Amino acid sequence: MCINNLEPWILKLSVSGKVNKHKPWIETSYHGVITENMDTVLLDPPLVALDKDSPLPFAGEICAFKVFGQDAPFEAVVLNRTSGEGVLRASSPVDCESQKEYTFIIQAYDCGAGPDGADWKKSHKAVVHVQVDDVNEFSPVFRESLYKASVTEGKIYDSILQVEAWDQDCSPQYSQICNYEIVTPGTPFAIDRNGNIRNTERLSFDKQQSFRIMVSAFDCGQKRTEDDVMVHIEVKPVCKPGWQGWNKRVDYEPGTGSKQLFPKMHLETCGGPLSGVKAMVELQTNHIGKGCDRETYSEKSLQKLCGAASGSTDLLPAPSPSANWTASLLTDSGRESDLIYRFDGHQGANVPDHVVPQNLTDQFTIATWMKHGPSPGLRAEKETLLCSSDKTEMNRHHYSLYVHNCRLVFLLRRDFTQIDTFRPAEFHWKLDQICDKEWHYYVINVEFPAVTLFVDGVTYEPYLVTDDWPIHASKIDTQLTVGACWQGGEVETPRYTQYFHGSLSGLTIRPGRIETQKVISCLQACKEGLDINSLESLAKDIKFHFNPAQSVLVVEGEDVDSINTAMTKVSYINSRQFPTPGLRRLRITTTVQCFGEDACLSIPENKAVVMVLPPSEPRITISGSNQLIRFASDLRSPLGVALFKDLRITSTVMKGESSGRCDSARRPGVMEVMHNLDYCDVLVIGEELNPDRESLEIHHSALLGKHLDATNSTSGISIYGVDSMAHYEQALRQLRYRNWRPTSLNDRKFRLTCSELNGRYTSNEFTLEVTLPHHAAPVEHVNHMAVQPPKCLYSPLVYSSSSLPGSAPPAATAVIVVCIAALVVIVVIGIYRIHATHQEASRDDESESKDPEADWESSALNITVNPMEGLGEALKGEHEEEEEEEEDVQLVGAMTIAESDVSDEEEEEKGTEGFDWRKQEGKPEWDSSSATY
Repeated sequence: MCINNLEPWILKLSVSGKVNKHKPWIETSYHGVITENMDTVLLDPPLVALDKDSPLPFAGEICAFKVFGQDAPFEAVVLNRTSGEGVLRASSPVDCESQKEYTFIIQAYDCGAGPDGADWKKSHKAVVHVQVDDVNEFSPVFRESLYKASVTEGKIYDSILQVEAWDQDCSPQYSQICNYEIVTPGTPFAIDRNGNIRNTERLSFDKQQSFRIMVSAFDCGQKRTEDDVMVHIEVKPVCKPGWQGWNKRVDYEPGTGSKQLFPKMHLETCGGPLSGVKAMVELQTNHIGKGCDRETYSEKSLQKLCGAASGSTDLLPAPSPSANWTASLLTDSGRESDLIYRFDGHQGANVPDHVVPQNLTDQFTIATWMKHGPSPGLRAEKETLLCSSDKTEMNRHHYSLYVHNCRLVFLLRRDFTQIDTFRPAEFHWKLDQICDKEWHYYVINVEFPAVTLFVDGVTYEPYLVTDDWPIHASKIDTQLTVGACWQGGEVETPRYTQYFHGSLSGLTIRPGRIETQKVISCLQACKEGLDINSLESLAKDIKFHFNPAQSVLVVEGEDVDSINTAMTKVSYINSRQFPTPGLRRLRITTTVQCFGEDACLSIPENKAVVMVLPPSEPRITISGSNQLIRFASDLRSPLGVALFKDLRITSTVMKGESSGRCDSARRPGVMEVMHNLDYCDVLVIGEELNPDRESLEIHHSALLGKHLDATNSTSGISIYGVDSMAHYEQALRQLRYRNWRPTSLNDRKFRLTCSELNGRYTSNEFTLEVTLPHHAAPVEHVNHMAVQPPKCLYSPLVYSSSSLPGSAPPAATAVIVVCIAALVVIVVIGIYRIHATHQEASRDDESESKDPEADWESSALNITVNPMEGLGEALKGEHEEEEEEEEDVQLVGAMTIAESDVSDEEEEEKGTEGFDWRKQEGKPEWDSSSATY
């Protein structure tokens, strides 16, 4: 019942004399709890109102509870009027996150004096405290969407970083985060209940540079975050002073010039103040060839290339029929055609007497490559490289070069005929290079009595010179030995002594002259080394210098940035067209100076490699006519015949991908290249040349202006020297063969081969056959245009009437007559030209001697003969006097002799049909260099 409605009832009761004497009573305070989103409040104590007027009706009953408080979302309801029990409930939804507790006033009202509620009374005011209980309705949320941290490798951290999550729930139970968890498996990290992440093991930058882990959070009600958070932990290397940003391997492609080795390298100094940096880059090539990548041409070719004086004798040539004394020596293989002899202390080689220079004079040079190391147990023994000693009877050493206790000694004993006083005889040098097991180039220049040693182009004077008396003159022959010393006298059995232990290459001796510094430097020069690009861009405080071989580079500077810039410009270069492939090791050593200190930081040594990739191997091809047909008169002429007038030398390489161009054969992926050759050999196939009737010659003028020389023998001719393929072509085209008794010539064959890099790359074997016309066999010739003979010469074979059962018809007889007449004309013309050639032989010799390189065979004659032996027999009787003149020109079967030395343009202009009469310098000429059958 509403309190306001009781007032009239109470008033009526009072009027009637019934009085409501007592006020209702309730507790002075209440504490209640309500769960959010619920409506019932649990009060302590329970809501109960008492009235002393009880059990009177109305006056002793409780009709209402009234709540007083601003915005209190509660109401009180009477459950039992008689007992006064009531309940407190929410009048609207209660949200703990909006308000966790409420305080308000509550009063109880009785029912008054009567049914109308008049004269009602209310209790005192009681304070009610209501707490709203939380419900775990929200999941935890991380305050950051991504967490980042960095650690230094090798350290254990108590806390790398702390992640934090929060919860919107209002109560401590549900709003607090009670646990964190790393959900990424297999990570070296752990997290505690406060969100602190730590590492469980020492981290390594080299092993892993960063970690990405996922973390989840739980509130105290064990409600988990809906979205886990990512934590990115970067591992930083310990600040170690040293070079960073460099590659351990650099690939070098042949022919690309200079290549940067450290384009992104920089020096890390960990922030310390520096006063100077010194870096040394060393290129280690000791395992390549003779200490580095050098040209592997023969010693003679190298000397010619470097401009050395002629006349040197190679004492360790490649084994051959003419140089067989090195055949029994051990050689090192796999050296890219670099000829190296290895002496194991048990072998030596006697140089033949005809090879040894007989008179060295007061000036001569001995040069050799040597690789030698200390030999345990042999320190007291001499190890002889070269020794000239008595061949028999006595044991005198005239001159020798040997190693003794890691000292190089040169012995030179003069004869009494040359000198008769006490003079210098032994010259000693003590150098580290002698026993360091590395290749070095030794040159001994003798200008008696002075002797100078060059090692790798650097001059060294002897530290000790001992004198001796000259050797008494005798008639005992001497023996020159390599790798040991010959003892032919004072022993029962002649034998070798003082064996050498080590490797030798290019051992030469040159009498009469000493070698110049320029030539020595050229002969030992490396073709690979270190370089610096863009010198003009270097800072002014940068200083650098190379060693003579450019295998060591030292860079110095005061500023780290300047040093970094200089080091990025260090490059590797290999100038060989076909370098030796394989690894080259690099070593970088660095010294850092601080202010007031000699060395304040220790920079570790860095090692890298340069991989020289294999070059594209060239294929050298020799092409031209394989058969040369000449008349006997041509072979007997003073200049003979040119063997290789149409010779062509080409070289091609295979490319992995087509470069857009093709060679003459139009094959994709094949490219023609130009490079040098170092020798071409023309060898006689079969019997050697007979000097009494034939020769193979090349005029000296053919070699002028070229780096070429030639040697000749009865087995052939060799043209050698490092020069272009074009120069070799020119020289070979002027090689001439003479035979002043050609009637005894059956077939003479020659084989031509050419080489680059001392046989590393060789050409095909080109075979040429020289024949007389009557020995010629059918063959196809290069650049030869077919000659169309008269049709009548291809008529059927005709026999005489005596040999046939019937006579020939009149038409056939007419054809035969015409053919015979044509043949007679051809023969007469040939005889006339033979006479003209013999009559003007002297004029030919004079003009050809003035210009031996001129094309002295520039005319062409095409002779076509009917293939009828029977017809030839018939002509015999009519032309006996012509046969005498034709003994060098025997016509057998169908034959066409055409000029092949004429250029293609001339052939196109003149044509190939019929006869070609041309005159040069007023005389008829005729060349029969090729034939087609």
